[in-house]
Amino acid sequence: MLLCLAAWPAAAQYDDFGGDVPYVPTPPVIVEAMLKLGHIQSSDFIIDLGCGDGRIVVMAAEKFGARGMGYDLNPERISEANENARRANVTDRVRFVEKNLFEADIHEATLVTLYLLPDVNLRLRPKLLRDLKNGTRIVSHSFNMGDWQPDQKIEVNGKTLYFWEVTDKAREQFGEAENKALAGKQ
Repeated sequence: MLLCLAAWPAAAQYDDFGGDVPYVPTPPVIVEAMLKLGHIQSSDFIIDLGCGDGRIVVMAAEKFGARGMGYDLNPERISEANENARRANVTDRVRFVEKNLFEADIHEATLVTLYLLPDVNLRLRPKLLRDLKNGTRIVSHSFNMGDWQPDQKIEVNGKTLYFWEVTDKAREQFGEAENKALAGKQ
């Protein structure tokens, strides 16, 4: 584990856009596994928070017929995402927005994908539980959501992928109220 964590930042591309997460491209085999774990369907609207070059949203549209949106702070990544969508001929089904993921409008999502860092996932958790509808699926590459246990966890090529479904029970246990209570104890 230590070796894996030590190697991870070496592959990262840190951007000067005030973001909380370095850009680390997800390999295509992991992208496809994430989408399959999230039970992707052509009727889905996928949102990728911290979308980088858009590869997850583009594959969701190209291979599975879904629609989607990606958010990223870096204008260079957004430009790459738009070019990747153009090359895949899916510009009519995807959109990329230069915006902080904490300010992203995610209410339309039926599937949310993440490849963030553990502390970012935890800070994002209340927003996910507040803004997403019951039944919305969340898939995270490599990092969990703290004490919110995943509904499913799989290993693909040495990478752990996590799956959750938004429910009233999850909102009660891990939403805003829980985070406020935890903050009060510190």
